[in-house]
Amino acid sequence: MKYFIAIFYLLGFSSFNFSYGQVRGYIRGVRLTDTIPLNGVKVKLLRSKKAVFTNANGKFEIFPGRQSPDTLVASLSGYISDTLIIQQQDRFSALSFVLFSDKLKPEVIVQRKANNGMVKLSIVQLERIGFSELRRAACCNLSESFETNASIDVNLTDAVSGAKKIHLLGLDGIYTQFQLENVPFLRGLEASSGLQSFSGIWLDGIQISKGTGSVVNGHESMAGLINLSLKSPLESDRLLLNAYGNRFGRAEANAMVSHKFNDQWGTSVLLNGSFNKTNIDENHDGFLDLPLYQNISAMNRWQYNGRRMEAQFAIYGYSDHRFGGQSPNSPLLFPFHMEFANRHLELTAKTGFFGKREGESLGIIQQLKSHNAQGYFGGNALGGQRKIFGNEKRYVISLIYERSSEDGVHQVKSGIASNFLAIDQTVDTHVLNRSEISTGVFTEYALKLNRLSCQTGVRWDYHSLFGAIFIPRMHLKYALTPKTDLRATCGKGWRSPNYLMENNALMASNKYWIIPDKLLPEISWNFGGSIATEWQLFNRKLTYTTDLYYTWFERQLILDRDVSDQFIVLSFMDRSSSSLAFQSEFEGSFSKQFSFRGAYKYVLVTGVLNGVRQQQTMVPMHRILVTASWVSLNKRWQADLTGNFVGPMRMPNGYQVSGNSDSYSPWYPYVFGQVAYQINKIRVYLGVENLLNFKQPNPIIFANDPQNPGFDATMVWGPIPGINVYAGITYNLKTKKR
Repeated sequence: MKYFIAIFYLLGFSSFNFSYGQVRGYIRGVRLTDTIPLNGVKVKLLRSKKAVFTNANGKFEIFPGRQSPDTLVASLSGYISDTLIIQQQDRFSALSFVLFSDKLKPEVIVQRKANNGMVKLSIVQLERIGFSELRRAACCNLSESFETNASIDVNLTDAVSGAKKIHLLGLDGIYTQFQLENVPFLRGLEASSGLQSFSGIWLDGIQISKGTGSVVNGHESMAGLINLSLKSPLESDRLLLNAYGNRFGRAEANAMVSHKFNDQWGTSVLLNGSFNKTNIDENHDGFLDLPLYQNISAMNRWQYNGRRMEAQFAIYGYSDHRFGGQSPNSPLLFPFHMEFANRHLELTAKTGFFGKREGESLGIIQQLKSHNAQGYFGGNALGGQRKIFGNEKRYVISLIYERSSEDGVHQVKSGIASNFLAIDQTVDTHVLNRSEISTGVFTEYALKLNRLSCQTGVRWDYHSLFGAIFIPRMHLKYALTPKTDLRATCGKGWRSPNYLMENNALMASNKYWIIPDKLLPEISWNFGGSIATEWQLFNRKLTYTTDLYYTWFERQLILDRDVSDQFIVLSFMDRSSSSLAFQSEFEGSFSKQFSFRGAYKYVLVTGVLNGVRQQQTMVPMHRILVTASWVSLNKRWQADLTGNFVGPMRMPNGYQVSGNSDSYSPWYPYVFGQVAYQINKIRVYLGVENLLNFKQPNPIIFANDPQNPGFDATMVWGPIPGINVYAGITYNLKTKKR
């Protein structure tokens, strides 16, 4: 093992970095009440001494130097010049800022805010959740970081473990590829526990793309891709401390400590601790409404930015232990309990050299990961205990070559990626152990013209168990007007399912499993498009986005809960399932202090269940999101209010929702808000969740008799705990200017 780790780091130091690329953006000018694109603005980087001019649409593209940060200066006669600090993370990003007429009042202050919402210059539909958006809710862990976002749904998997999963385009989160700064993340066994073990306080931003995405990122983005970004160790604040507590007894503490040794070397240490030791049973069914748990996670990151070389290394790990079910002092002889423990450790490396030519780079990403999970559902061995065990060892390496033309119009990426996996899974009496190797070669070409942009890629993967799989993907963007963009996408994706551990929450019932006798890949095609437009109303910016995506499965592992109330069937089916997702979103502001967002989403997921093609269970068809935010003139006070209105879900056959004559859950509201006060280095926040105190009645079937064959704690369609009040405090110590 020690030789394996040594090779891992030697390869890292001898590789090349792929993050070198152009910075693009739009510049608009403000004169009185008009905001117009500015032509001929000189955009100059002071450190690298490079300069370009904007075109008639206010667009510019410029290659940054090899050292970061740099200062970008935009100047035009008749306007007040403006500057931006360009960091390494701004490469490949879309910047948008304005120049103010020199005839305006001198007290006008120009501020650049973190860009939330759609990223205009991206060829694929890319949505960004910035740091300011993340602070609108507590966001203690990753699963709580999507609460103000309409694209991502976060749901409980059962009423015992407290585990959560996401949905994108109506599809389970296993069909969404996660990355942590372009490195694979939440993959394999950690998919069921990683959402709640990664601290949301560590995040600097989240990027969400719908559809199949780029072949460079891999083959698993069947519904979309979520990339998490952290602050660079060379650019982070020296110290960030956060403490949180709520009325249910949950307590959290987070810390980020960064040190910059010089302009080239920096490091960050990220720590997180969370626990809940309080028994809560407000619905008096004998089961804990929230699990008891303790979670500890830590990360250490190192970054080197040299003249000819860049390198990033990180070690990340966590330990998570949960206990749920009936109260520990239950009088039953064999009470129903859940106990689960996850331990995770991973090493990552991104290192390299810049090419001699402008816009050329070559790099390697590596990851070495170990994950162990074990636990049980049920009573003791005599009372029907169902054990769960999983162990995973994984090594990933990818080589990427990139070259762009000097004007940024043409871009080519090519490379090779390999994945080495050994994974063991045991759920109840079912065992699924395997070792696999998959290698993929890919190439992608991007054309970026004034109004039309196209990205086309192909990938060929060879899997040791499944053979060869070919993946084509294409993305188009057309600027219908300077403020209206059309996007279209189509592509193929596939994944190797770990269906025992991915569905282990279904052990919170007494139903037996019927599983397939052979492992097959899941394969899907995704087609979609979007339109995004913006306009000015009373000198305030308004944006509207609508998108439609259709996912068709060439093969999918279907979870059938309709066939019987005694067992669950998992089976591979060909050409029998699909997802249709429509979303419309409107965002704007009434003033500098007040902003709002409204969104509606419709999802129809169908498959062959109990021999009939019908709507999939446990997926809401409708969702309405409304958010409002207010900031005081002195920027010290901020108040946010968000309302989620979740539509009906079809429940499995035989399940009757209280008060309903059919098997559909009712509409329900989930409203939360937060007030924050900032003074100097300290920020204090107070919030409330589930403000209307809506709770799902009787979330556990036969809660008074867990040995009954009909016992089931997996029919969760709404909140279980009632209203929650929380408070927290953050201390932030900025980095000293040199």
